[in-house]
Amino acid sequence: MNQPDRSAEGRVRLVDVARAAGVSKTTVSDALNGSGRLPEATRDHVREVARRLGYRPNATARLLRAGRTRLLGLAAREYVETPWAYADLAYFAQLSSAASRAAMTHGYGVVLLPTTGPNDSWLDLPLDGVFVVDPIEDDKVVADFLAAGVPVVSDRRALAGTGSPWIDFDYGRAIREVLDHLAAVGARRVGAIAAAGTASYHQDSVATYRQWCQERGQEPLITCLNSPGLAKVLQAVETVLGDPDPPDALFVLVEVSPPLLLDMIRKQGRSVPDDLLLVCATEEPTAPFTEPPVSTLSFLPAETAEAAVDMLVDLIEGRPARSDGRLFRAVFHVRASALPEHD
Repeated sequence: MNQPDRSAEGRVRLVDVARAAGVSKTTVSDALNGSGRLPEATRDHVREVARRLGYRPNATARLLRAGRTRLLGLAAREYVETPWAYADLAYFAQLSSAASRAAMTHGYGVVLLPTTGPNDSWLDLPLDGVFVVDPIEDDKVVADFLAAGVPVVSDRRALAGTGSPWIDFDYGRAIREVLDHLAAVGARRVGAIAAAGTASYHQDSVATYRQWCQERGQEPLITCLNSPGLAKVLQAVETVLGDPDPPDALFVLVEVSPPLLLDMIRKQGRSVPDDLLLVCATEEPTAPFTEPPVSTLSFLPAETAEAAVDMLVDLIEGRPARSDGRLFRAVFHVRASALPEHD
């Protein structure tokens, strides 16, 4: 009897059952689904081989045939190769909470998808639709769900050419708004802390910062992190502030705790905003209440989550798309940390 040639993750596939049973994939599918015109002996043979091999039908495909599960998936793909609890960060915590609230108003629930695992483990989850946040370049999660017939909402790059509605920001415009403000209030050199990921936000933010520096003849002073973590962010800030030509303004493009950041800056002998202007791209609720209040760039997690859920439900329930996509504009909250004191 033919031996199964299993996938690299050890999963028994439909083709493995077909080879072991000596029949076609179509015959296996018909036998396991109770469809087609097959002799009962063939059906019994295929089912026995499938049981012996431990074959498990794709849950998403099976449940889609049976009907809706009323479950939506939420996948955050930032730092995808490093297992971590993204929901601990303020942006993702607020986004997932808003997505859950919006889904419940439509009678759906939300499932947080794993960031890592076997290449197609997410396809075993019985989902009616998926919202993929910060997809990485050539994201396999997006491609796999679309190939399985599961509706997906994500950014423009990930869904280009698919006809699916998208949610996105003009990241370059948002970053320039902050940098131009800092220059306008007197910043001579702006340092930055960013991430080295392949999500559009990271790539566009870093590229915009470097271009902005080039236009002004400023040598970029930037540290890009390969993994998340408050300690890593604070260490990167310490490194940037310790540069021989230190910045007089700092733009932190990754999530951070404003109170702890201010404390670390003070320990480095710097004062905000007296000799260091500060802006953070964060959704931390403490930012307006620190001393001084910290200026923030917000990417509207609640608003974007609600829009994405509405789009998904329209797709799932067969309603016409309200638009090809929605381009949101980030909100720059200018507070005392980015306003130099004047005599």
